[in-house]
Amino acid sequence: MLKLIELIALTLLISTPFGYWRGKTRKYSLAWFLSIHIPIPALYLIRRTMGLSLYYLPAVTVFFILGHILGARLHRPPESR
Repeated sequence: MLKLIELIALTLLISTPFGYWRGKTRKYSLAWFLSIHIPIPALYLIRRTMGLSLYYLPAVTVFFILGHILGARLHRPPESR
């Protein structure tokens, strides 16, 4: 259970800045594509290093998306949040 919490925290920590970056880019541009795909190998390596199986992939996916949403919302001006 502790490893799952660590994995979730690391996933949010890694994906939030990339979501912030994605919020500044034009949709479907190269930068937009890279902001989504660059953190994926790092999260894969973290999950494997922690010894967690594919069973945990849905949790990683959900919190990866939440991190991106959070980062993009942090990029928006306060009045449009």
